[in-house]
Amino acid sequence: MEKRWVLKEQSDASEVALLSDALGIDRVLANLLIQRGVKTFEQAKTFFRPTLDSLYDPFLMKDMDKAVVRIEQAIEKGEKILVYGDYDVDGTTAVALMYSFLSKLTDKIAYYIPNRYSEGYGVSIEGVTYAADNGFTLIVALDCGIKAVEKVAYAREHGVDFIICDHHLPGDTIPNAAAVLDPKRIDCNYPFKELSGCGVGFKLAQAYSQYKGIPFSELEPLLDMVAVSIASDIVPLTGENRVLAHFGLKRLNENPSRGLLSIIKLAGLVGHSIAVDDIVFKIGPRINAAGRMESGKAAVDLLLADCDLNAFEMGEAINICNNDRKEVDRGNTLQAIEIIQSSPELQKKKSTVLFNPTWHKGVVGIVASRLIDYYYRPTIVLTASNGFATGSARSVPGFDLYQAIDGCSDLLENFGGHMYAAGLTMKEENVPAFIERFESIVAASITDSMMIPMVEIDSELKLSDITEKFFRILKQFQPFGPGNMSPVFISSDVVDNGDGRLVGADHEHLKLDLIQEDNPYKPVTAIGFQLGIHYDHISKGKAFNACYSIAENTYRGVSSLQVRIRDIKY
Repeated sequence: MEKRWVLKEQSDASEVALLSDALGIDRVLANLLIQRGVKTFEQAKTFFRPTLDSLYDPFLMKDMDKAVVRIEQAIEKGEKILVYGDYDVDGTTAVALMYSFLSKLTDKIAYYIPNRYSEGYGVSIEGVTYAADNGFTLIVALDCGIKAVEKVAYAREHGVDFIICDHHLPGDTIPNAAAVLDPKRIDCNYPFKELSGCGVGFKLAQAYSQYKGIPFSELEPLLDMVAVSIASDIVPLTGENRVLAHFGLKRLNENPSRGLLSIIKLAGLVGHSIAVDDIVFKIGPRINAAGRMESGKAAVDLLLADCDLNAFEMGEAINICNNDRKEVDRGNTLQAIEIIQSSPELQKKKSTVLFNPTWHKGVVGIVASRLIDYYYRPTIVLTASNGFATGSARSVPGFDLYQAIDGCSDLLENFGGHMYAAGLTMKEENVPAFIERFESIVAASITDSMMIPMVEIDSELKLSDITEKFFRILKQFQPFGPGNMSPVFISSDVVDNGDGRLVGADHEHLKLDLIQEDNPYKPVTAIGFQLGIHYDHISKGKAFNACYSIAENTYRGVSSLQVRIRDIKY
């Protein structure tokens, strides 16, 4: 699939020169900093040296005082507390974090993860009924609840209070709970709006600790779970998230919880410097697999494991779930591609909406993401569950998926999510009307450029500029993620030095040693995944332009710099 390259607006040359001189760094690196809003020595110090002291006062969040008082009341009176959360990574890490924190303060506590298949996403009537029937008088809901107006009212009728810790966009009405913590509330003045659900839970733990004089050091062991939630939920890695992720990754690498350590071992990451990408592609999917294939409770059980043997056994069970998930999503994806390929009408559309009642509910979000790799447009994949059509939606950069779905809200039973990802449920008979309406909304608002994959390039760079010092400073830009993506560079008129070859089981990848005219004797090692189609051109010694990121490649204990090519043009 052809991609469009977009070079970011370059920073003012005089600003770049000033920052470069002040920090003693390359001007390309100074330009990268300014692009990220870092323009002074002090701002650079904060960026490169995050401190936990820079975390915001949790009591700046609307209703935080109410939440702390209600928890204190529950603990003092010996009330039973139920920690409730969604079945994905953000939800399960949030539940594990809150349970771990509160269980040190009271023994009248349990946790509850709704069943993806019988209860669906978010707060369920079944979950509230379970709480009421078992004597729980307070539910702390994490990563869900901001739209659970009727369910919170139902809970009140049955003598159950709610504290909601959510980060999704609220609806028109805020639930009548004891406290509703959500930085995206219009009436919330909390300075940072992009916390994960687990991050909001951490702020509640931080607030209660401040209130009770519990030292912050007792919260630090929880930061590995916060980092896993931030990376897996793909929230911006800026501001407070950057600080939490920085220290959470440090914890994950140096002293992770038993449960996370078992996943690290099963993912083959022991001895590896774990970064955000490792969480996104190796740790997060394994935690998610439990909720997709069986029950999210298994993931919480693992995260809370109190001995190495239990952690290992539960980790192995979750790893099996992950392998099963891979098989199912691969099969469902192939079926979905076949449906589109066999229909010229579907191929011409501006959106993809597919419904197959036999597809596995636990993988429809993954299938939607994979379809965008083939047909680059807003995509919704639906399956049957409990008499309804339910599924997941994914978008392309620049297109507000949530607003498009909201335009079909009269056809839906419920929906929720973000600009780029959402979940939705409707009556099966509404599917044809939804497909037609959604397509008309997308066609009227999406631009042609949005439907071409974009590679955003930070800066031009000469291969000779890629030095150990350059990379040493570039590494300090981590953790990378939305809002602070790994920088992408472009080098023009590069050639392979003649040692290039095809690698991979199907010879689908390029392995090259790149040189440029200004320094033909210093090749730079490069790998281009899925770029084998360019080999004929490159093997003839012809020049090309490459856009790439720079990474560290470790092989047999030896680390070296490596250019990871994103795309090639000639």
